Amino acid sequence: MPNSLARSTSPYLQQHAHNPVDWVEWGDEAFATARERDVPVLISVGYSACHWCHVMAHESFEDPAVADLMNAHFVNIKVDREERPDVDAVYMAATQAMTGHGGWPMTVFTTPEGEPFYCGTYFPPTPVQGMPSFTQVLTTMADAWSTRRAEVTQSATAIREALAGRERAVGEATALAGPTGTAATGAGLEEVLDRAETAIAQSYDAERGGFGPAPKFPPSMVLAWLLRRAARRPDGPGEAFGMARHTLEAMARGGIYDQLGGGFARYSVDAAWVVPHFEKMLYDNALLLRAYVQWWRAETDERARAFAARIVTETADWMVRELRTPEGGFASALDADSPDADGVSREGAFSVWTPVQLRDALGAQDAAWAADLLGVTEAGTFEHGASVLQRLTEPTPAPGGGRTSGRGAPSDQEALARFDDVRRRLLAARDQRPRPARDDKVVAAWNGLAVAALAEAGVLLDRPDWVEAARAAARLVVDVHLVEPGRLLRTSRDGAPGTAAGVLEDYAGCAEGFLALYQATGEETWVEHAGGLLDAVLDRFGQDPTQPGGQLHDTAVDETDAVLARIRRPRDITDGPTPGGPPAAAAALLTYAALTGSHRHRAAAEQALAEPLQLSGRFPRATGWALATAEALADGPREVAVVGPVDDPATRALHRAALAAGAPGAVVVVGEPDRSTLPLLLDRPMLEGRPTAYVCRGFVCDRPTTDPAELGAQLRG
Repeated sequence: MPNSLARSTSPYLQQHAHNPVDWVEWGDEAFATARERDVPVLISVGYSACHWCHVMAHESFEDPAVADLMNAHFVNIKVDREERPDVDAVYMAATQAMTGHGGWPMTVFTTPEGEPFYCGTYFPPTPVQGMPSFTQVLTTMADAWSTRRAEVTQSATAIREALAGRERAVGEATALAGPTGTAATGAGLEEVLDRAETAIAQSYDAERGGFGPAPKFPPSMVLAWLLRRAARRPDGPGEAFGMARHTLEAMARGGIYDQLGGGFARYSVDAAWVVPHFEKMLYDNALLLRAYVQWWRAETDERARAFAARIVTETADWMVRELRTPEGGFASALDADSPDADGVSREGAFSVWTPVQLRDALGAQDAAWAADLLGVTEAGTFEHGASVLQRLTEPTPAPGGGRTSGRGAPSDQEALARFDDVRRRLLAARDQRPRPARDDKVVAAWNGLAVAALAEAGVLLDRPDWVEAARAAARLVVDVHLVEPGRLLRTSRDGAPGTAAGVLEDYAGCAEGFLALYQATGEETWVEHAGGLLDAVLDRFGQDPTQPGGQLHDTAVDETDAVLARIRRPRDITDGPTPGGPPAAAAALLTYAALTGSHRHRAAAEQALAEPLQLSGRFPRATGWALATAEALADGPREVAVVGPVDDPATRALHRAALAAGAPGAVVVVGEPDRSTLPLLLDRPMLEGRPTAYVCRGFVCDRPTTDPAELGAQLRG
């Protein structure tokens, strides 16, 4: 008999619908039941693609004896962290305050008022290496509630005060930004950026790429910043570009990248990018797609540029092929686990290979060649003698192997053709395996990131199908998630809206996507939608709705959950797996201000950057998006108006040259003369009747040009 989660729209919650645990969804009713029964609340937070969430479910939540213990002594709430990031943020802060670390699955015990008194992550079914079993934890918490209630209350108070102390510490950091609380400008901003570059270089892994030790997560936001930083250097790309290029190439050659189908896994468990945690997330791939487009745009070495273009193409095609939903949006994730040949669910079963499997798919000669190229060994690099595919070298046919041009040694083109043929055959063989499950809920913020990446990549690499995919996803957000002007829902599934209110990253991410889509297409409706979302950010996400602006929070003041509000209104100024809410808002606000000339939005962008920039010298890896936005702020950002008939090849050439030049945060508008209400396009005549481009800063423009090469030079200056 299923529990109440069977009615949920979350695929993750539905995975637990047949547990013997009496799970309920987050809501006032659950806490009212706890008060009525006078029992504590157990909150379990996870997400669909989380490997250890599945492990704990199989070990504990599917065990009738464990379920009986949970049902007798607790009200049990299951939370999808991707659907309710506000709930996750508050209790993750509590978990980190109590234990010094965090992660998922997250296990939190609270009072019937929702105040946490004991927190942890994964608990095993039996004690392991000093870690108590989940049953021991349940028994101890139930006993503490029954016999030591005062200690429980004291613990809850201590955690609440610790979280309040963190808020005060952030406030003190803000005070360092000066009496206005705005981001530094001019020489002060350059000093902040210089300090951050020095700090990030200290954690750079010069041998293997990336930053810090294992496990290694793709540093998407940091890479975006470093590439923008390199573009602003008057003396050439320098160290920033070198760190970004090395990391991007190392990831794309490693096991974290799917060498057959494209797309990146969540992270690498080792420092060399060899063995991934195999789940694939939409947000990682959207952010990385944009970073690889930036690399391709900045690269001058033709071989490296071709490699970057290949990764862009494979990743974008993978997103559209594997994550696109029938409604036109993009699903959240693919699981790490899938059934192996024996029907046993294993992490990575869909993706890894043995030498025998290579021979079965390719034959002996091509299998030996592919094994050397892709790092498949008899010992294996993963579990059970299997290997994760890597791209160890560029493909070169073995002597006597493969086809030749008829003039002796095989050419590079023939080597790549052989590699493509091997990849195609391996991919066809892999497609016969049981596939990982897909979390097909559509998250507004992550779809905004996907829209921005696909729109930008589509224009630059001449793939109108990617632009159309971006447009369809944006339409879904407007039609389903935007329930009224300026009010957004976070998720949908099968075209039906969810119930969770959008958080700051949703408003900012969708605005970012809409603005990028406008710059790719010239369709001004996307600027209007972005403006409505950003006005909502300024009016509803500040501290006080009667005083718009100021510090931005992750939840709207009129939609902050009442249970969470008693503990802490969610607010995170740093990046996690996705850009933090305030820096994400700052980026979209700055672009919108450049497009429209709005001083209000420009001031709000600078205000939102103040706090993360104060932290950037100590924690550059957690403030990459703010630093990338600060590079755009330091550069202007440059404003480019392209005027001319939109179907004229000369107009398109100028438009593409503007997007390809790579000025940090450059804002590009395109339209016919006197047919737009946007300030950047007003009073911009064509020269001698030819499509013309104007490069401006603060609406003060350089000499107009009709030459794409001259336009590119102006933007690189």
